[in-house]
Amino acid sequence: MKRKMLLAIAAATLAGSALAASPAVTRGDVAKGKVIAEQVCAACHGADGNSVASANPSLAGQHAKYLESQLKAFKSGERKNPIMLGMASSLSDADMKNVAEYFSEQKLKPRQANDKALLPAGQKLYKAGNPVTRVPACMACHGAAGKGYPAQYPALGSQHAAYIVKQLNDFKAGTDRKNPIMADVAMRMSDADMKAVAEYISGLR
Repeated sequence: MKRKMLLAIAAATLAGSALAASPAVTRGDVAKGKVIAEQVCAACHGADGNSVASANPSLAGQHAKYLESQLKAFKSGERKNPIMLGMASSLSDADMKNVAEYFSEQKLKPRQANDKALLPAGQKLYKAGNPVTRVPACMACHGAAGKGYPAQYPALGSQHAAYIVKQLNDFKAGTDRKNPIMADVAMRMSDADMKAVAEYISGLR
């Protein structure tokens, strides 16, 4: 089981790297995306994609392809979130591409960990995982600096720690978010693991 999980992660990472290396076919219209961001997204995520509320993710600097794919997942109901369903339902495919492009070009404001006492444990999990509980290193998919890979894996650095914990619990529960790899990883993590690694991630840049 461990070998299969590691092989799946390695294969997915290679696929993400290939996507990152391939040229973009089409790009969204940043100017049009800015209008949508200001009218639809700003209240929760900030007009520039830097959310001030820990329950809402910062979107600035996130990969455009990843943001676009998540908006489509909200609209289709694949990701279950009543608020985001309402927001995404009003957007066309072109709107999603445009607003995703806009947020991807915004500068993410760096964040510091709130509980620095958790940083050593969080760093260990992020960089080396836990061979005892078979939790793989987060950096295997999200990169050493939390930059992620376009379309496949989101950038995590300087994200709200509380939001990271919520997403890990959602993966673990398998209700709001469905992802076989992340579900398997989250199932092996304790609450303490999640809090520690989330604190470490929030300080990455």
